[in-house]
Amino acid sequence: MAQESPKNSAAEIPVTSNGEVDDSHEHGFNRDLKHSLPAGLGLSETQITSHGFESTKEGVIEAGAFQGGQRTQTKSGPVVLADETKNPAMEKLELVRKWSLNTYKCTRQIISEKLGRGSRTVDLELEAQIDILRDNKKKYENILKLAQTLSTQLFQMVHTQRQLGDAFADLSLKSLELHEEFGYNADTQKLLAKNGETLLGAINFFIASVNTLVNKTIEDTLMTVKQYESARIEYDAYRTDLEELNLGPRDANTLPKIEQSQHLFQAHKEKYDKMRNDVSIKLKFLEENKVKVLHNQLVLFHNAIAAYFAGNQKQLEQTLKQFHIKLKNPGVDTPSWLEEQ
Repeated sequence: MAQESPKNSAAEIPVTSNGEVDDSHEHGFNRDLKHSLPAGLGLSETQITSHGFESTKEGVIEAGAFQGGQRTQTKSGPVVLADETKNPAMEKLELVRKWSLNTYKCTRQIISEKLGRGSRTVDLELEAQIDILRDNKKKYENILKLAQTLSTQLFQMVHTQRQLGDAFADLSLKSLELHEEFGYNADTQKLLAKNGETLLGAINFFIASVNTLVNKTIEDTLMTVKQYESARIEYDAYRTDLEELNLGPRDANTLPKIEQSQHLFQAHKEKYDKMRNDVSIKLKFLEENKVKVLHNQLVLFHNAIAAYFAGNQKQLEQTLKQFHIKLKNPGVDTPSWLEEQ
């Protein structure tokens, strides 16, 4: 028969026939009680009404904090970990595995295409635009190289003309009988040097603009083209895998593989379509920007060269003003960045 605990006791404690406390029953009850409570609610805050199956009498059990020594019991059966942290080493291993598999598929696709055994997806219109862009880039690079050579040679000529003008001016002061002749030549060489510096400023502005177009704008588009070509190879590689699986038997073993292959193929198809659209847009904007930039720069180059060799100093200076080109005055150092603010 169970003994009634004092008023300040934690709970009713059942006792066995030999007088020992039924410890397993108490722990089982507390364990069941804890599982049935809402999250965040302690045992000391709860009152539970117990209904006996053999008795109609209701009793209230006050569940307080257990004051005695607590023994830990080991639960049997499977244990579920709620927030199981992933192993970083296993994640890296999985990434390496996926990368290796993707690399193998793409390499096999490339070799198959080169040997003429595999098929490749081709957008004829887009491929033609890309080929034209690459060919134009080579031609623009050649123009850029020649313009840089012209700038170097003109700089050397201007430097020589300036030195020659200084030499004529010195002799004009020391040779009284040839004062006028040396003076005329000194003025001519100095004027040519000045006009050469003006032309040099126009050519260097032309070089800077074309260099930006070729090595930044066009290069950025070609980087997108490379990403598009990589996406195309991946798309064809997974397309080939799916086609091979569809040609084989369909059973319980192959259906999951076909479904997974279909999922991977769809993902790479979406990536390929996105990259193709990105390349088309960039090619369109590049063409518009290229026409605008080259139109202005070619007009500048032509007008400056024509005015220089015509000896039209006023027209040469007007050309630079038209394109907002400022020349550095001879003998004046470049201002610091603080002075330019």
